Amino acid sequence: MVNIHLHSDYPCTQTVIPNQFIDDFMPEANGEFVKVYLYLLRCIHSHAYNCTISAIADKLNNTEMDVTRALRYWQRIGLLALDENSKGEICGISLLPMPEARSQEPMQTAPSPAAVTAEEPGQKPAKPVSTAPAKHRYTPDEVAAFQKDESISELFFIAETYMKHPLSENDMNTILYWHEALHFSTELIVYLLEYCISKGHSSIRYMDKVALSWHEKKINSVEEAREEAAIHNQVYYGVMKALGINGRSLVDAETAFIRKWTKDYAFDLPIIQEACKRTITATHQPSFEYTDSILTSWYNSSVHTLEDIKGLDEAYSKKRKVSVKTTPAPRKNSFNNFSSREYDYDNLEEMLLSSSVH
Repeated sequence: MVNIHLHSDYPCTQTVIPNQFIDDFMPEANGEFVKVYLYLLRCIHSHAYNCTISAIADKLNNTEMDVTRALRYWQRIGLLALDENSKGEICGISLLPMPEARSQEPMQTAPSPAAVTAEEPGQKPAKPVSTAPAKHRYTPDEVAAFQKDESISELFFIAETYMKHPLSENDMNTILYWHEALHFSTELIVYLLEYCISKGHSSIRYMDKVALSWHEKKINSVEEAREEAAIHNQVYYGVMKALGINGRSLVDAETAFIRKWTKDYAFDLPIIQEACKRTITATHQPSFEYTDSILTSWYNSSVHTLEDIKGLDEAYSKKRKVSVKTTPAPRKNSFNNFSSREYDYDNLEEMLLSSSVH
């Protein structure tokens, strides 16, 4: 097992968890990934500069594959740098400084999950479809003026209660953006907070993504939002179950596929699940790209029901049978121009025995 050298770009004498990690990175990460990162912090801060993947896995009651997957995740996020030896084994882990706080970034229109699509070779990148208005950063005086409105003041209080921390300047700006630019009612914003918290997401960035998605779908009331949430849960969890995905949430590229199947292709859940089942049968693993190829083929063939799929299967089966029947006989060549010889094996055996006697 490779011994991994740990080192950090900043000295510490105790285990410190940055608030930014808790606010910006932890809410969207898999719980097992968070455990691995926190354990690395513990190792670094206790000056335990050598460890192994196996030791981390034993400590956290995980598999080595789980630990490696977690390290790759934090590498993609930008919180770790990994060194590898010639065999591709991880031999070094560097904890990188936290990037500039997300809450201090200029407010920009965040893409909705529906706007993110996976690109295939030869396919043009998808054009952004967001129609949300540009964001405006309110000054402290403007925020104070808004708070004189009793409904806004109460909305901020409810948000603090749900999010369990005082609202930052960015939090208040985002909530005002929903109210002023997206024209969400206070009731709809309260439901947005309830919905996201119930899903385990207290990050304002996650809530903003949901808000932008609702805006693009022209959701303007709590009733419409509830209906969208019900459809979302049914289809998304139906797909995850059919593909055997457990222990993680879908990433944006995967949810974009589902939105494509339900919105662009207008397929209902049974058809999508049938494509998922065929994907597992063919690939033995979840593949949204493979499922998408099946559903795209069905969409191009004007499939609307499971009966339509059955008809396509029967037509394909008949076509294959006809193809087999009409397959031409192999052409004769120098190898099959000769007539086959026939041997009397009993006579040959008798000749061999008599020759061995003499």
